[in-house]
Amino acid sequence: MASREYNIQYQRADAADKKGDACWHPIEAMPLDEVKKLQERKLVEQMAYLKERSSFYQKKFADAGVSFDEICTVEDLQKLPFTYKTEIRESLNAKPPFGLHLAADRKDIVQMQASSGTTGSPSYVALTQNDAEMWHEMNARCFFASGIRPGDMSLHGFAMAKGFVGGVPITQSMQYMGAIDIPIGADGGADRLLRAAADLRPRVLAAAPNFAIFLGEKAVDILGVEAKTLGIEVVLVGGEPGGGIPAIRQRIEEVWGAKCCEMLGGTDMGVAYWGECEEQSGMHMVGPDYIITELLNPETEEVIPFADGAEGELIYTAVGREANPLVRFRSGDHVEVRGTTCACGRTGPKVRCIGRTDDMLIIRGANVFPSAIQSVITDMVPETNGVMRVLADFEGHTSQRALKVIVERGQGRSPDQDVALKQSIETHLRNSLVFKADVRIVDPDTFEKPGAVKVALTLREYPDLPDAPK
Repeated sequence: MASREYNIQYQRADAADKKGDACWHPIEAMPLDEVKKLQERKLVEQMAYLKERSSFYQKKFADAGVSFDEICTVEDLQKLPFTYKTEIRESLNAKPPFGLHLAADRKDIVQMQASSGTTGSPSYVALTQNDAEMWHEMNARCFFASGIRPGDMSLHGFAMAKGFVGGVPITQSMQYMGAIDIPIGADGGADRLLRAAADLRPRVLAAAPNFAIFLGEKAVDILGVEAKTLGIEVVLVGGEPGGGIPAIRQRIEEVWGAKCCEMLGGTDMGVAYWGECEEQSGMHMVGPDYIITELLNPETEEVIPFADGAEGELIYTAVGREANPLVRFRSGDHVEVRGTTCACGRTGPKVRCIGRTDDMLIIRGANVFPSAIQSVITDMVPETNGVMRVLADFEGHTSQRALKVIVERGQGRSPDQDVALKQSIETHLRNSLVFKADVRIVDPDTFEKPGAVKVALTLREYPDLPDAPK
């Protein structure tokens, strides 16, 4: 993984030739035994690189009593300790800007990116040229799986500001695969985005799911026409829960008259590396040559197979990464496996993200994800407005009390019906998710509309609402 000289290229040389291919890269449809052989060859190379270049992992492996030379197979990874988000933050604080876990020379760093910072301070990630190309390649595979093709125009509805990976890297990766990104961003506002859609007629909209709905619903007010008339055929969503929630997905498709596909990733490993194909039955791991993925039972911390119906947390080990490589990184993404085969021919397992492990609340012994509550509330439109917030006004993630949930009533619904609506929602939540809720009904549009930042479904303090009980 030595550095080398580069010529700047915005687009992969053979991008246009891939337009009629079944997959962006052959590895997506490669038999899993062949994938594993490739992964293990690259794993040995990555361990040798870390042994030479990473003081962070030299200490971590020594403390665990494990040698780099012992790690030769995917199964050998289970000998190693996990890497936690808190360790990365401590590493960044100990040695700014890129942490003790920086394993490349500063002169070889060509780019930095940052997480959205919704769960704390942003993670700042360094990239060498090889790393940046790896990010673009994985993103291109996700885009291609969702039906985006070289030559397509894509309206950029993720935030372009704050160094967030949904910004510049998405633009660069669209260019890399031969698509044309319209780099306005959510921060450019609904008016500018919708007018660009009307003027340029892009085939693709890429945005967070809640913002995609908001943007589509504003079309009549801003343009005088419905969003479904603007020519969008693919809505690519990610960055927050919602794309895998049936009611939210259905609303996106209704508003835009387009197919909705989801992607999943994370700044520490890339932008997106789980991509949903046009079968729309789950997201495939499309970057197995760059990331080895384990499925962890978070209660027992045992690795379990990617079998249909299995649930667990995704654990990632980078292979081929130079600047900020991570080993057995606990992503916090809790997923359900939705299949191990697919008509599209991709061999990576299909998953849906249920929620984040660090967002999960335990209410009287029941595991509750805020995104699951959102799914129930969205299913109750038009009685509700589909908008809710969980109020976790207690220490930690566990409570023996009923969980407070704030829900916007549906547009045009009378407050006189709030008592009955409260009871109905509480019953639905108890029957669907097996926990007791204490629901408060508020006016439509109480909460700020989705914009350039992710929607935070969990609040730790009661919001400043009119006549709000504390």
